Amino acid sequence: MIGRRGLLGASLAAPLLARSGTARAHAFPDRPIRYVCPFPPGATNDNVSRSMARALAPRLGVAVVVENKAGAGGAVGTRLVAESRPDGHTLLNASAGNLTIAPHLSNVGYDPLRDLAPIASAGEAYSLIAVHPAVPARSMAELVAFARRNPGVLNYGSAGIGSAGHLRGALLADEGGFEAVHVPFPGSAPAVNSVAAGDCHLIIDPIAAPLVRDGRLRALATLGPDRWDAFPDLPTLAELGIGRDWPGSGWFGLFAPAGTPAAVIQRLNRDFNDSLAEPEVAAALRRFGLRPEAITPQELGRRVAADHAAVGAALHRLRIA
Repeated sequence: MIGRRGLLGASLAAPLLARSGTARAHAFPDRPIRYVCPFPPGATNDNVSRSMARALAPRLGVAVVVENKAGAGGAVGTRLVAESRPDGHTLLNASAGNLTIAPHLSNVGYDPLRDLAPIASAGEAYSLIAVHPAVPARSMAELVAFARRNPGVLNYGSAGIGSAGHLRGALLADEGGFEAVHVPFPGSAPAVNSVAAGDCHLIIDPIAAPLVRDGRLRALATLGPDRWDAFPDLPTLAELGIGRDWPGSGWFGLFAPAGTPAAVIQRLNRDFNDSLAEPEVAAALRRFGLRPEAITPQELGRRVAADHAAVGAALHRLRIA
């Protein structure tokens, strides 16, 4: 009798245990989250990753740990996330270049439109066109004139092959009608340090801002949707008649592996966008050259697709891809 009652109790309890176990298995998040930055420490991507990780942790109730997985212009970290389990516990802080530029230049091991699920955007990024003070140019017109007089002398540093700085330098040289040498670095921090040391002449990147303020670099213009409020006296390239038809590639976004459940994507989008509304978070992102922008996963997906196509066409025109 005891045995039969025990078996009966077990049989009744089994579905309840199974349901509770399933609920626990599908709870999100149920462990720390890996927040992958595909560039080295000190890069703009790294700064954005750490700001958003700190903001997300209390909202999600688990640790959000930034991991720098640099290499191949951001492709190494991006591929790691694309190949991870699609449960929302491994996320990518992508720069636009990882998804819209690099895949056109080499076999990066992932398809940005198929292997990653868009979640949210930290915003569009402004950039500075900055030179070492020894470069004899105090305006974009003087820079173009110098480069034309000295073909192949001017070089520009970037965060790597396939980065936004790489594409923008090539576009600037093409539109300005001069030759320039691209010098790729494993991240924007070593690139801007090289320009500050005088080894490179030019950089197009928001990371140049502190060095411009300190007088170690000279800014000639900004690149972005409008004037950067941190440098209100600097003209935009568009005001100077440059870059009006350049493809967009200046944003940062959060992505998960394709196949991540829709409920997880929506939870992350909500918490990410709520974090952007925090004054401290918004102020930090603005310091890094971003204009915070809360959008839906669908809007981010459309932006990736449009920029991927436009950048591909530009790269082919420039004979880079």
